[in-house]
Amino acid sequence: MTRVAVVHYSSTGNTHRLAVAAAAAAEKEGAEVRLLRIADPHPDTVVPGTEAAVGEHAAASQDIPEAALDDLEWAEGIIVGTPVRFGLPASAVLRFVDATAPLSVPGKLQNKAVTAFTSGSAPHGGAETAILSLHNAFAHWGALIVPNGSTEPILFQPENGNPYGTASVSRNRPGNVHEDNLRSVEFQARRLTTIASALARGLADA
Repeated sequence: MTRVAVVHYSSTGNTHRLAVAAAAAAEKEGAEVRLLRIADPHPDTVVPGTEAAVGEHAAASQDIPEAALDDLEWAEGIIVGTPVRFGLPASAVLRFVDATAPLSVPGKLQNKAVTAFTSGSAPHGGAETAILSLHNAFAHWGALIVPNGSTEPILFQPENGNPYGTASVSRNRPGNVHEDNLRSVEFQARRLTTIASALARGLADA
């Protein structure tokens, strides 16, 4: 059974909805899945006007286990979800990635299959650059990046479209994730699971 960690930070719940869909799709594909949250950032990073939604989501998601380095070492496939912040991943996600040196430097993240998705407030508001910023870190890990590509019909729907990873446009409204985005991240999770499984088998036979 392929081991998949879905690691995400979500402020108002949109990225969380994508993470839940990804975890369910990976599990349906036959993976053993850990749905994990990254710890909340400093209150100064909350987007103005979303304070109430942030508090509601924090209360609703408090029972989700917090991601740890052990989870990354356990996983054969890793899915990372982040909100967009100024064209970059959220600071909480960057801090988590920055803390992976104890694993990445000894090579404990190399040859893992990894992919990323995001949710941002506006079209053309930095979703692609946020995902590609995470790809930079994955390259340093020595991991194998699994992009969505541009092959599946769901990826050509108007609400989707970028080949790097699923990106949802929330317009700063909690719970505003288009159904096409959910279908896209499900495809992404299935693809990641399939590749992680094949990779683990191949490395075991090498």
